[in-house]
Amino acid sequence: MSSFTSAQASSQSVNEGLALAQRWIAAGPKQLLIDGQWVPARTGKTIQSIDPATEEVLAEIAEGDAADVDAAVAAARRAFEASSWRGISPHVRSRALLRIADAIEKNAAELAALESLDNGMPIWLATAAVGMAVDAFRYYAGWPSKIMGTTNPTDETAFIFTLREPVGVCGQINPWNVPMLLIALKIAPPLACGNTVVLKPSELCSLTTLRVAELIQETGLPPGVVNIVTGYGSTVGSAISGHEGIDKVSFTGSTAVGKMILQASCGNLKRTTLELGGKSPNILFADADLDKAIPRAVLGFTMNSGQICSSGTRIFVQESVLDEVTEKITRFAAAQKVGSPFDPDTKLGPLVSGTQLNRVLSYVEAGREAGAKLMTGGERLPGKGYFLGPTVFAGADNQMKMAREEIFGPVTAIIPFKDEADVIAMANDSSYGLAGGIWTQNVSRAHRMARAIRGGRIWVNTFGETDSVMPFGGFKQSGLGREFGIDSIMTYTETKSVMFRF
Repeated sequence: MSSFTSAQASSQSVNEGLALAQRWIAAGPKQLLIDGQWVPARTGKTIQSIDPATEEVLAEIAEGDAADVDAAVAAARRAFEASSWRGISPHVRSRALLRIADAIEKNAAELAALESLDNGMPIWLATAAVGMAVDAFRYYAGWPSKIMGTTNPTDETAFIFTLREPVGVCGQINPWNVPMLLIALKIAPPLACGNTVVLKPSELCSLTTLRVAELIQETGLPPGVVNIVTGYGSTVGSAISGHEGIDKVSFTGSTAVGKMILQASCGNLKRTTLELGGKSPNILFADADLDKAIPRAVLGFTMNSGQICSSGTRIFVQESVLDEVTEKITRFAAAQKVGSPFDPDTKLGPLVSGTQLNRVLSYVEAGREAGAKLMTGGERLPGKGYFLGPTVFAGADNQMKMAREEIFGPVTAIIPFKDEADVIAMANDSSYGLAGGIWTQNVSRAHRMARAIRGGRIWVNTFGETDSVMPFGGFKQSGLGREFGIDSIMTYTETKSVMFRF
């Protein structure tokens, strides 16, 4: 099973990867990939990528705009309609995806170092994310020969069958929190189905996407199958969302932006997949195995400094163990090392930007003002970098702002509950429904709770693990549609019905 906690890199491979990453960055400003060529933005503008651990300029990337998106979409359309891509055997398509997986794996140390430099995540997490990207490409490499239609029953004078065909040109918009995994999610499934891609990474974290695109080019994909346009959401993201030449858009990010993308997609009724925000409940019953639950609950809101959409930032604890669990979560959270992403002992790196840090601190202040008790954390660490330690509030209730809104930082609220009915009502009293966790040794209760919690992913006696076979997406305002697993194949294909009359 893929996991954010399953990878550790040796100090030698980390140092080698860091040297390679720094050499690649030093080679010069990073350009756009359009129609198989690396080109500057048409305006000539660039964006500074900032290292969140040092607050220093890391690299310059091209600032694309609508004209660059037009060029990328035209290239993707030509590639989609060309027999050199759409007309190839599914076995050839599988081999293409396997070559990409191999190239990523071969350059894993460099990509992990780039991810840590650009995003701030600890190197162990970046290493795991690269491994998960490899797994995802290999998983979807198995699909091209298994995308099948059906033969449908009818009378003897006719023959009815269905085909599953690629949607077309896919506009993909990624956030900054786990770029490596999201690169795979936004490229592997559409390519497996025979589509072409125009991808916009976040302007805050574009480097691993651009380096992976270089590796993809080296595997021999036809020009225009994968195009990368870096830039701001208000320009590049908006142009992709409303572009009449794009047949499908997939967005991962905030609910507010997701709603704007949905509105923009109405022009040509492009197919839309939205994986949006969350406020996931993590529920600890009195019979939970606390030796397992406590570390995982802390990881559930601190992993990637809390910058995970399914973070368990509402920890519900049954009243009879409230004091014990609160004390253990506080102690365990306070012990997590915050520091350089390249220190092997670091559990939390910096937040991605000063803007994000200030946003998270505003929720800390809101928790204090609402009367919750700050148990640990809550203060920016001194010195350079956007560092914030694990922050735990006790004495919270489900109506406080910090329990209602997505924080996207290492902040959690511990909320007491009486029984199943009580916690189900509170867990579901949210505009979000992305994920949830249940900790109990009662199997019957686990099944009841898994059915009762309205969320796209439910974990029982674990939290936050993922796998390419496991569909992901949300209920309510956590999104539309699903990605991963067979759901990605369904969303990147259309059904065509054919009738023969004899």
